[in-house]
Amino acid sequence: MSQKLSACTSILIGKKASRDGSIMIGRNEDAKAAWPKRLVVHARGEMPSQFVSKDTKLELSLPKISARYTATPEWTDKYGLFEEAGINEYGVAMSATESAYSNDLVLGYDPLVKEGLNEEAMVTVVLPYVKTAREGVQRLGELVAKYGTGETNGILFADDDEAWYLETGAGHYWVAQRIPDDCYAVVANQLAIQEIDFNDPDNFMYHPGIQEFVEKNHLNPHPGTFNFRQIFGTADRSDAVYSEPRVWYGHQMFSPKAAQNEQPEATDLPFLMKPERKLSIFDAQAYLGSHYEGTPFDPIGTGSDEEKHRYRPISLAKTQEAHILQTSRASKNSIHWIAMGVANESTFVPFFSNINDTPAPYKRGKLPAQLNSAYWIFKHASVLVDSHLHDFLPMLRDVQKDCNAKAIAMIQATDEKAAGLAGAKLTNYLTRQSENFATDVLNAYRQLSLELITKMTDYCPLNFNTDENL
Repeated sequence: MSQKLSACTSILIGKKASRDGSIMIGRNEDAKAAWPKRLVVHARGEMPSQFVSKDTKLELSLPKISARYTATPEWTDKYGLFEEAGINEYGVAMSATESAYSNDLVLGYDPLVKEGLNEEAMVTVVLPYVKTAREGVQRLGELVAKYGTGETNGILFADDDEAWYLETGAGHYWVAQRIPDDCYAVVANQLAIQEIDFNDPDNFMYHPGIQEFVEKNHLNPHPGTFNFRQIFGTADRSDAVYSEPRVWYGHQMFSPKAAQNEQPEATDLPFLMKPERKLSIFDAQAYLGSHYEGTPFDPIGTGSDEEKHRYRPISLAKTQEAHILQTSRASKNSIHWIAMGVANESTFVPFFSNINDTPAPYKRGKLPAQLNSAYWIFKHASVLVDSHLHDFLPMLRDVQKDCNAKAIAMIQATDEKAAGLAGAKLTNYLTRQSENFATDVLNAYRQLSLELITKMTDYCPLNFNTDENL
């Protein structure tokens, strides 16, 4: 089985829930504190006709034509590709996966498949071959039904019209729900989808045999309804401290009135919520970078030691990268935002999806650390800030604010000029704009690290206040 299991946090935002009418799907990829990621572009037609997973040894024949797509693979393919997230040339976005758990009763009747389709391969064998989010759901669902999966996972899809969330609940069974345009969802390592309406194909998709499977094996604790979470998922003590609080905090951020009576350890928090204000790209980034700020549960806050370590935060040291895939933009120029390393201490850098390359530092990453890699440039600044958090965090926040404002200005200027371009000229222009801005952000973080090192020289314990006149 896989050498790595992501323990992530996800957010999905419908187009009428956002300020600018865009759809946003995002996720923190959490696994190891030092495990580099890269950002690459696969050219159209680049993919082979045969795929063999290094993780599970699954072999698949792939369609002849593969679309261009962005992806964030591991620094090594020893354990598999783990491409995790990307947007293809048709504007389809996919993020895989949000790890979850199925209950023992379900797994007794449909065990996980050791040689099935797992997280490490999902983006690779689905995203290059679909033209809509709905097609992505269908293709992945059919592959899971046919070959099985060795993990319980949630997968995010979006295009210029809609967002979908698919969950696998056992070795072969799955469901997917469309995110209503005026809603958002936050998910944290639990099966999240609740009631399934089998008579509403516009908003639900599912394994064709799932109803028969559940009925035959007496899996439904509440006959007459079909709550996927209750039938296939878990609701134990580990969920209460590891998963539920992250969902609770997202609801407090975006729907504080509706969620005022929710509790961090509640097991019945709703999957879908309506925000009490329109959400921006920075709201999505803030959620992925959050750690219970303003509550006693903030690990770097003012609560008691027990409170500060009671719940697993959203942003944490084991985040390899965080991404937000933004579609349905007015300009039709979708954006793959990526923050290398810890989201709270990094910057989300916008890459237009219609590009043909990324800067060299974004394609590098090895162990041990190397400072010509984007991943390690951001991590370098992050660990320096951590060494004297109280003193250095304001310096980091100043850099982040400056980069955020410049990102919006760059996107606006690029959209305006791109409106008059097409074909290769458009792709080359978007590539150049993305690369130039990404390089500027890397330079800002390099400079921040130098300033932090300079300040740290006076923190040496072998120090003394001397008379400057001596």
